[in-house]
Amino acid sequence: MDLVNDVLFPFQWLVSAIMVGLHDGLSAIGLPAADGWTWTLSIIGLVLVIRAVLIPAYLQQIKAQRRMRLLQPDLKELQEKYRGKSDPLSRQAMAQEQMALYKKHGTNPFSACLPLLIQVPFFFALFTVLSGITSAAQKSQGLGAMSQGQVVQFGESSIFGAPLSASLLHGSGGNPVSVTVLTILMILAMTAAQFVTQKRIMARNVPDRAMAGPFLMQQKMLLYILPVVFGAGGIIFPLGVLIYWTTTNLWSMLQQFILDPRAPEQA
Repeated sequence: MDLVNDVLFPFQWLVSAIMVGLHDGLSAIGLPAADGWTWTLSIIGLVLVIRAVLIPAYLQQIKAQRRMRLLQPDLKELQEKYRGKSDPLSRQAMAQEQMALYKKHGTNPFSACLPLLIQVPFFFALFTVLSGITSAAQKSQGLGAMSQGQVVQFGESSIFGAPLSASLLHGSGGNPVSVTVLTILMILAMTAAQFVTQKRIMARNVPDRAMAGPFLMQQKMLLYILPVVFGAGGIIFPLGVLIYWTTTNLWSMLQQFILDPRAPEQA
């Protein structure tokens, strides 16, 4: 865990510095520094800034996914060609022909994953900063670029009577009805956005010849399991984290429609 924390620390410091900078900027134009809406807008702004910076990585991911889609029919034919042949020479020949196909299409199995991997540390940093604020406040500690006072201030701030540090399962003061209603609304919003996004990814990236294969099964599992994961996590995580997840899921959905607007059958 120490190694993970050491790796994440620069990203945690960066995202917390952006959030603090946005908070200070909003405070400078007249919003109350301790108000929950000021911190909420800072979280939303933080997500928008990070996701905007990562747009080039997302565009590379789209290109890689398209190349892999074009490759699927050739891979299917290659698999049929060597079906039932498990001897070393056949496996070696299949591997060589497969590599030649990747080279021909200018892609490889990892090309679609690399842009996503670039984004992972930022996502984890965003999540760990927001989810760690309550613990840091209880220990009278700062967190990343946030001072102890800012951590405490965030933990005590609220919107509609619901503290940003409160969760549906554990509570944390405030109006329990407000906490429940806001949690449910954000869970519905972020799971719906996740479902639409994954559904669109399936429509674009599942080749016609794989409509009954394991690739489709994997995509269907993601389609239905991810919303369940977000829903289950929603009752545990504090509202500040839910604001982050809701914003980032809505961004992902809108980003896909805006930056990759073609109809699935045209992909």
